[in-house]
Amino acid sequence: MTLEKFDDIYHRAAARKGGEANLESLLATPLSREELLEIPNDRWLAAFSMKVFQSGISWKVVRNKWPNFEEVFFGFKIEPLLMLSEEQWDNKAADTRIIRHHAKVKSILANAQMIHEASIEHGSFAKMVANWPSEDITGLWLYLKKHGNRLGGNTGPYSLRQLGVDTFILSGDVESYLRNCKVIEGGKDTKRSLAATNEAFAGWQQESGRSLTQISQVIAYSTGDNRVL
Repeated sequence: MTLEKFDDIYHRAAARKGGEANLESLLATPLSREELLEIPNDRWLAAFSMKVFQSGISWKVVRNKWPNFEEVFFGFKIEPLLMLSEEQWDNKAADTRIIRHHAKVKSILANAQMIHEASIEHGSFAKMVANWPSEDITGLWLYLKKHGNRLGGNTGPYSLRQLGVDTFILSGDVESYLRNCKVIEGGKDTKRSLAATNEAFAGWQQESGRSLTQISQVIAYSTGDNRVL
């Protein structure tokens, strides 16, 4: 496996985006550890729930209905949700104010339970995430997939990115690039592929001093359909 230098990736992305200034304006800055610690449990659940509902559905449709979701699910407060009966969950799944999808509605309960259990063990869900080692960020993805519901694939990583967690994302462009570099061979979610991807990003991070988020974005802008603005 031979990796490109990050500088070469960066300069190609800048050329495709009309210069370094334009490229820099497109890059996100993840939250600091201290900022992550301030995120309450309900916002983690809301982010996971939004991404679950956006999977396979127009993101705009979900966003437009989201105020209704916040109302129906008590602002995604964990404790009230955990007290609901099976019948009450069924009634919420049939509520016409939201997108009626029984399995996705029930994922809210499962993910509330995950957040609650993590909070008991770590003090808060935010503390667990903030203390997760960046060199094993895919380990956090796997935690969400194993302990949560419908958070596998890119759903978990996109949820984390939405809240400002520093993570790369295996978007189509990033995955394609990593396959061309022989970092990913076979399934992208295999232990070998995830370990190799972690190693590659750790190397680029050490080389560039940039966040995983920005490295991921630069790779995406350097390849695929991301042309000059």
